[in-house]
Amino acid sequence: MDVLNMKDPAFLKDLDDKQLSGVAEDIRGFLIDKLSVTGGHLGPNLGVVELTLVLHQLYNSPKDKFLFDVGHQSYVHKILTGRAGQFDTLRQHKGLCGFPKRSESIHDAWETGHSSTSLSGAMGMTLARDLKGTDEHIIPIIGDGALTGGMALEALNHIGHEQRDMTVILNDNEMSIAPNVGALHNMLGRMRTAGKYQKAKDDLEMLIKKVPAFGGRLAASAERVKDSLKYLLVSGMFFEELGFTYLGPVDGHDIADLKSNIRYAKKTKGPIIIHVVTKKGKGYAPAENDAKGTWHGLGPYKIESGEVVKKPGPPSYSGVFAETMKTMARNDKRIVAVTPAMPNGSGLDKFALEFPERMFDVGIAEQHATTMSAGLATQGMKPVLAIYSTFLQRGYDQLVHDVCRQNLNVVFAIDRAGLVGADGETHQGVFDISYMRHLPNIKLMAPKDENEFQHMLYTAVQYDDGPIAVRYPRGGGLGVTMDETLHSLPIGKWETETEGKDAAILAFGTMIPVARQAAELLAKKGIKAEVVNARSLKPLDGDKLEALADKQIPILTLEEHALLGGFGSSILEYFHENAYHSVVVERMGIPDWYIEHGGVPDLLEEIGLTAENAARTVQNMVPIKQQRA
Repeated sequence: MDVLNMKDPAFLKDLDDKQLSGVAEDIRGFLIDKLSVTGGHLGPNLGVVELTLVLHQLYNSPKDKFLFDVGHQSYVHKILTGRAGQFDTLRQHKGLCGFPKRSESIHDAWETGHSSTSLSGAMGMTLARDLKGTDEHIIPIIGDGALTGGMALEALNHIGHEQRDMTVILNDNEMSIAPNVGALHNMLGRMRTAGKYQKAKDDLEMLIKKVPAFGGRLAASAERVKDSLKYLLVSGMFFEELGFTYLGPVDGHDIADLKSNIRYAKKTKGPIIIHVVTKKGKGYAPAENDAKGTWHGLGPYKIESGEVVKKPGPPSYSGVFAETMKTMARNDKRIVAVTPAMPNGSGLDKFALEFPERMFDVGIAEQHATTMSAGLATQGMKPVLAIYSTFLQRGYDQLVHDVCRQNLNVVFAIDRAGLVGADGETHQGVFDISYMRHLPNIKLMAPKDENEFQHMLYTAVQYDDGPIAVRYPRGGGLGVTMDETLHSLPIGKWETETEGKDAAILAFGTMIPVARQAAELLAKKGIKAEVVNARSLKPLDGDKLEALADKQIPILTLEEHALLGGFGSSILEYFHENAYHSVVVERMGIPDWYIEHGGVPDLLEEIGLTAENAARTVQNMVPIKQQRA
């Protein structure tokens, strides 16, 4: 079947199991072909082809609501709902989003990017349905990795208590981005090997019903026998104790098995969990055999060989992070690494090879990771929490209450700070300065390049007077020479890149090259702009700011971060609090809206965060007579 002709999932209603299997193969071939060019989340989607087909055949979207937790498993859903023709633009600027997006289709009931949210969203929809008296089905699809998130467990508790009609699909592929960890993961492993729990339970109940009812005592004994045998079966009891009817485990690639269990669930009252076991990367050998998470989400690749196409270039920031961590840990036994389910993305998988006993992957549990790091710090350890900027948002209360309030020596290595591109709104790391700089006790820094980054990490680990954070971007560095010996940088002191008498550009991180280019453009117009590497975001360099104020030159701040509450705002606050009311300050950064997916250069161009605009802004700030001089 031509995948491009799939416009509405209603066509699936008339297909038999053999025809559905054919559609599954066509969709797999389409995904493997298209993603070899654009990149994307191949492994998760190859694993849910049959499951998505059966869901759309047995339910009626958009009336019935599918909530894809995390969302990177929604490509098959997008194909079936008429978006196959847009896959050439997947995750590109103004193209097809890699996650569910309500504005993109009426079939996308819930937007996701961060995990563990689907159950809570589904509960809200279920309550609204019952209040309105309608009859639609609510079907959250959540992965086994997402169950380690505390929010998912909170939702399970409430759903089980309310006993509303809802069918939860637990897509168990034994992996999230990296192999899953934790007791819940181990429990699901036991359930996978325990066999069909529901069938065994039903057979047991049928046997008991055949026993003649000789009185209450025998009936009570039979119930006790049934309960005892249920516990011996183990499988599903965790969910049943929470108030769910458990079905499974179900082969997620067996269409008949999926259908029979979903049909059973549709006839059963109350909350249901269908435990579906799938193979991540199903149907494409390189993705099926992936043990490192490479095929979870990746760039272009060669279909025949499975070779990932990598562009040569400078070392990545995550790579520098890993090497610096190993160098420091060899000389400092206090150093331990913590990550919430991102050992590969953060680079800590390499650290773990050398220091397995000092590496702790806690699963998708950012709150726990933050407070656990605080606990480590109370005992004289030096925890380094490697976490994406957008994921640290999930541990905000713990950052405030457990780390900063107690002034504990926790190092936050904040990866993917700034625009990240293809993953879009949910993953752009553009709020961390705003949500961190107002917290008492914490220090915050950002490097201009990979060499400064390694020294900044060393500085953070050596700092013993409270929490400190280093924010750094996704991707490769600038290709600068790396120093062989690590040294500390002065916290709260900036670096002057170029001298200037007419204006000043304060920038940090990825905006330093933009500031340099802007200064070069201004020089051609006779304007000498001073470029300052404002690498310490908190505390600010008061001496430098006062010196600039005394020079009475206009100042432009540049930041790949939200303008509201960001670095530029802190400069305005400083001048106001210190009565420098005549200083002219303009700010450039991320405007007050969510930035969609696309290449970072395209996004920067779209919001005007370019060297040309920076130069134009400074030129408009400098008096005409000064420019002529």
